[in-house]
Amino acid sequence: MPLLPTLTPDLPGIRGVIKQQLEDFEVDEIPAYEPSGKGDFLYLWVEKIDLSAEQLTSHLAKFLKIAHQDIGMAGMKDRQAITRQFVSVPARCEPLLESIQHAGIRVLSVARHRNKLRTGHLKGNRFSILVRNCVPGAETNAAAIADRIRQTGFANYFGDQRFGRDGETLQLGCELLRGTKTPGDIARVRRKFLLRLALSAVQSHLFNLVLAERITDGLIDQVLAGDVMQVVESGGPFVVEDVSREQPRFDAREIVTTGPLFGPKMKQPLGDVTARESRVLEQFQLEPVAFTRYANLTSGTRRPFLIWPENLQVESERDGIRLRFTLPAGCYATVLLNEFQKS
Repeated sequence: MPLLPTLTPDLPGIRGVIKQQLEDFEVDEIPAYEPSGKGDFLYLWVEKIDLSAEQLTSHLAKFLKIAHQDIGMAGMKDRQAITRQFVSVPARCEPLLESIQHAGIRVLSVARHRNKLRTGHLKGNRFSILVRNCVPGAETNAAAIADRIRQTGFANYFGDQRFGRDGETLQLGCELLRGTKTPGDIARVRRKFLLRLALSAVQSHLFNLVLAERITDGLIDQVLAGDVMQVVESGGPFVVEDVSREQPRFDAREIVTTGPLFGPKMKQPLGDVTARESRVLEQFQLEPVAFTRYANLTSGTRRPFLIWPENLQVESERDGIRLRFTLPAGCYATVLLNEFQKS
């Protein structure tokens, strides 16, 4: 994958490594709502260790004797980490909960709720990450970077894990959209999961390229005529008509510029902004109509270019630098880490 520009290139990084030990990377899901205590579904607060989301689903399905599609999750968490999140299963599984015997899975609590957990049913994730083997002066470097990010935010790229090993998931998505491959070319056991992931990988990569170009051109903190903005408080999108009116609102963090997740329902920009986004599509020999081929999976939306992490803290420990922060759903801790490590 291409090296993407950061927002703190003038500040020296801390280098170092992450995930040397599982406890170096911890993630706690922040749910969109708490289970009500009544209903036909069990919400399991699950801790998983060194397991992917796909592996967690497979193990739970086996232990609870249910189909994979009966299991609900709000989001996929890192594999090489200790993560905690809600997982929903049918209430009929309650007698089988004691059968869950796996070194990487612990059910910490159980409560009932009326609906199955769906993708996106979370506010965000809380991270605690230890960076080991940092350069001398890392604490000073990290503090300076944190101060800058609290002011400017950081680039809301999708992380490399989105694209598969050596970009193979991205390549599959491109072939599906161009029509050179079909879902039938994917093994049946992984078809539903991988089809969604591959198509999303294309949308994500194109977004990254549009964002990277905006940074390279020195326009990341400028509102352009035709930009699609998002109201930070409500999430509502609108197209910029009067730059002089909207730039102060951007500077005050009331609104934020957005980039494309291409699809038929995506809100379209105008003018030069349209041209900027179209150029990226052309680089991949894709046209907007390609995303109608799988419209139910690539409906399209807009994504903020910038994110301001909450409660960003830098702590020096014996073994390295500890970073703590909270990110909204869909944002990648590894992208924020790259601002600090620059490795």
